[in-house]
Amino acid sequence: MSKAKKVFVFDDNVDILDLCTIILEDAGYEIKTSSTSNNIIDQVSSYVPDIIFMDNWLPDVGGIDATKELKAHKELSHIPVIYFSANNDVKSLAEQAGADDYLSKPFDIEELEKIISKYL
Repeated sequence: MSKAKKVFVFDDNVDILDLCTIILEDAGYEIKTSSTSNNIIDQVSSYVPDIIFMDNWLPDVGGIDATKELKAHKELSHIPVIYFSANNDVKSLAEQAGADDYLSKPFDIEELEKIISKYL
């Protein structure tokens, strides 16, 4: 069996992190979560996920800046970043950030799994 794909979820809402963890572990993914995007390069480099979910509203360094930082980093820029937010304008925020795709909150499990399988 191949090694489990790794998902990294950044969100300041603990309930969302818990929900994502339950759903994704249940689906066979390895998951890491963080409630802050501070030191984004260090956080992502130490885990090297196959896909990243990035919330818009994060304390200190917001999702847009964190995504831009990742996309500008030559060793990490290949990792798909899925922007996810309850903001009505999530599509335009994702474009500003340079994210690969976006997922609106609240999302259903099928949508989450569909977007992951699209990139992995």
